[in-house]
Amino acid sequence: MARPILEKGSKKLLNAWAFYDWANSVYSLVITSAIFPIFYGALFRAAEIEKVTVFGGEISRAPLISYITSLAFVFIAIITPLISGVADYLGNKKLFMKFFCYLGAISCIGLYWFSIENIYLGLTCYFFGLVGFWVSFAINNSYLPDVAFPEQQDKISAKGFSMGYIGSVLLLIFNLAMVMQPQWFGFDISITESIIKNGTAVEIEAATEAVKNAASFEAMKISFVTVGIWWILFAQYTFLHLPKGNKKEGEKKNVLFNGFKELKSVWHQLGNQIKLKRYLKAFFVYSMAVQTVMLIATYFGEEEINWGSDSDRTIGLIVSILVIQLIAILGALITARASKSFGNIKTLIVVNLLWVFICIYAFFMVSPIDFYIGASFVGLVMGGIQALSRSTYSKFIPDTTDTTSFFSFYDVAEKIGIVIGTFMYGFVAQLTGSMRNAIVFLGIFFLIGMFLLTKVNKKE
Repeated sequence: MARPILEKGSKKLLNAWAFYDWANSVYSLVITSAIFPIFYGALFRAAEIEKVTVFGGEISRAPLISYITSLAFVFIAIITPLISGVADYLGNKKLFMKFFCYLGAISCIGLYWFSIENIYLGLTCYFFGLVGFWVSFAINNSYLPDVAFPEQQDKISAKGFSMGYIGSVLLLIFNLAMVMQPQWFGFDISITESIIKNGTAVEIEAATEAVKNAASFEAMKISFVTVGIWWILFAQYTFLHLPKGNKKEGEKKNVLFNGFKELKSVWHQLGNQIKLKRYLKAFFVYSMAVQTVMLIATYFGEEEINWGSDSDRTIGLIVSILVIQLIAILGALITARASKSFGNIKTLIVVNLLWVFICIYAFFMVSPIDFYIGASFVGLVMGGIQALSRSTYSKFIPDTTDTTSFFSFYDVAEKIGIVIGTFMYGFVAQLTGSMRNAIVFLGIFFLIGMFLLTKVNKKE
């Protein structure tokens, strides 16, 4: 018996759509921000190397993962229109959403085998984890105007981000407990009898620490598996209730490349959609900075803050990430309420101004307390600007069933912005020799974005 199709705007349908944020946000927190960066650094430190031979040359660990990340976003920007074209003409975008969800989740599980010896396998899993996350997320975004009426979109968009923050924090806490106290989860941290009998107190302490570090390292690898399982498991509720997709009428020629034609069509339609065009310009600029800050925050804190010891650094970064995630829940809700009272554009202008102050403040951060304060403000504006940007775009697009193409355009613009933003950040940091100068440079993008937002609602 076929499952009845839920009506647009129904509570169950809206919750099912928002629940995908709960399912896939564990990737962005555990893999992008928390456990994987720590694991990646520990992997190279354990091997006592800083460079690895790949692609015919020696590359340092930090540029290597940066290059793979940039390459993944270039691939995402190219493939998203292709998927959009096929989904629009065949009317089965849920099938594609499932495929990229499973691709990303299985790639996370594959990170368990990430090692120096299997560097190509590890980098491939990292690459497709990124692709699976962002493409499935883009398709889910394109469902927003299909499942929610304009007056519902701000609230349900914020709810989705909030659910994502809550779910990802829950799994991260479980993973961190495994990493910090591996013996609680059955990992063996005992040392050999010979060391206990014959070793000095210093040797016993060193051996105990080494065994515990090895157990923690294994726990990090297990955490990647838990991300994949969580992602697949909780996505099923979303897949159960989302509609198949809107089938586009007409002759189906060159289906594969129709996505690029659709992007071209969207671009031409922008000529008649003045507000949408102005908003996209502003979004493109400030999104460069938002996404770059999110990608480099952990690395900035690791390098620029005086933590004291390595263990203090690890714990401090983890606490900061948790602070960001928890406060982001509040930030998304506050921003949604502010947009209801003052309007989306005015709220986004204020949020961009707050980002400018955060970038300036980051230049002067030195102590862990400074970093915690900065992380709190980042969390407050991070969730708000993402949720409100998504719902604002949804409101500005014309009344059409071709939502996938418009959101494909939105996501391609965002991904190109990420490539430009991360490149500019790295270039300024390398040119000036300081990540602090680079983070202040990002504040200029927020200022320009804020200025462009003031133009959105102006009449001709």
